Amino acid sequence: MFQERGDGEGSWELGDGIQSFRERNRGSSLFNHLSAVSESIPALGWVAVSQKPGPYVKEMNDAATFYTNRVLKDYKETDRRHVDWVRAYLSIWAEMQSFIKQHHTTGLVWSKSGPIAPPLFARPSAPSCPPPPPPPGPPPVFTDHDSQPQADRAAAQHSELFAQLNQGMDITKGLKHVSDEKKTHKNPNLRSHATATKTKSPGTVNSPRAAVQKKKPLLELEGKKWRVENFEQKHDLAIEETELKQVVYVFGCNNSTLQIKGKINSIIIDNCKKLGLVFENVVGIVEIINSKGIQLQVLGTVPTISINTTEGCQVYLSKDSLHCDIVSAKSSEMNVLIPQDEEYREYPVPEQFKTVWDGSKLVTEPTEIAG
Repeated sequence: MFQERGDGEGSWELGDGIQSFRERNRGSSLFNHLSAVSESIPALGWVAVSQKPGPYVKEMNDAATFYTNRVLKDYKETDRRHVDWVRAYLSIWAEMQSFIKQHHTTGLVWSKSGPIAPPLFARPSAPSCPPPPPPPGPPPVFTDHDSQPQADRAAAQHSELFAQLNQGMDITKGLKHVSDEKKTHKNPNLRSHATATKTKSPGTVNSPRAAVQKKKPLLELEGKKWRVENFEQKHDLAIEETELKQVVYVFGCNNSTLQIKGKINSIIIDNCKKLGLVFENVVGIVEIINSKGIQLQVLGTVPTISINTTEGCQVYLSKDSLHCDIVSAKSSEMNVLIPQDEEYREYPVPEQFKTVWDGSKLVTEPTEIAG
């Protein structure tokens, strides 16, 4: 599906099926591999990106690197095949960037003086023997257009279109003048009438998304994984009986609050909006992805908090968790609140960086306006 980007450039939204496959296999040992593919596959849409397709492909490559680094960490010392896969996969986007830089630096360029493309439809050849006549019936009504073969009509339409385009500025000479009393921007009554006509038009079909029913809320322990899914306006969610080997996966919860007691292995927040999470101790990682408006409060300790593709995230640390690492990528409006004198002081996480070459290596540091 082709979709216009927010910055005015085009991109291909190819990841719907791949993203769904990834989510169905979240428990797989190859989940990081699947994530690397699903996050970078939109790079194939560079053909629809104008001005700077190369940096667009690099952006997708960086998104894949976030997950391939995890693959290297898990398998670098145990299975060389995964390391070779990472190098081979990332080389696809590197070679694509090189190709774009060489041939299409500012996007695809269409030749104005090249050969004329052949007709889209070939003219049907005459059959050797005419088919038997159809059974008698009411005589059809023919028009001049119906008497032409489909290929001739298509060729004629294309010829008309290019003939009109070749007129240049003269194409507007055939337009009729509209008097002031018929212009809607000068007559509010005409605008309201047109709006009412559109609203009352019959045959309106609801979009398929509107017909999709909401999924049933779920809070249950499945093996070693707590599943908290599809809650709306629920502020008393709690997981109390926890064990160190368990993980918590929170998906599709909006305008809700969840409290987790005890010590667990890890927490994943995926595709949630306006979610509040309070937990005591995590020995692994707390990961927030594809979410918006998340408030996270640590009562005990946590070694790592990862924020990826998230807009708006407030992290309240405890005095015992001040040493934790906060890793962010493709996210905005992030703040970390540090306890000071029985109150919290807010510190923004930088979103903008400056990179310079110091003669031997690249040096990157946050810009001042990023906080």
